[in-house]
Amino acid sequence: MTTATFNLEAVQDACNEAAMQARTAAKEMYSKIGERDACGFAWVNIYGVRSNSKLGKALQSAGFRKDYTGSLQLWNPSGHHTQSISVKEAGADAYAEVIKQKLGLEKVYSGSRMD
Repeated sequence: MTTATFNLEAVQDACNEAAMQARTAAKEMYSKIGERDACGFAWVNIYGVRSNSKLGKALQSAGFRKDYTGSLQLWNPSGHHTQSISVKEAGADAYAEVIKQKLGLEKVYSGSRMD
């Protein structure tokens, strides 16, 4: 699916499924390691989508915000309340993969940094 052929329902469905997969991945990682890791943050960046396009607006309605690099970014897509960077990375990785597959976008990446 290219940015020209998407529909709003498909974007919302993809974001809902991605969030569910992110929560599952984060819970699984948390059950393995708990809080025994470095503190940090994780997010998903989508590059190449204009924030004022229909796709950009649909992603923003799902929680994405334009960041300083020009990408659309979603922080802590799993919503997990841990401080463990590995747990948050697992959620971000899962979210990014679902968005890539469901929306056919190539430039979707997870990112993280230690606190």
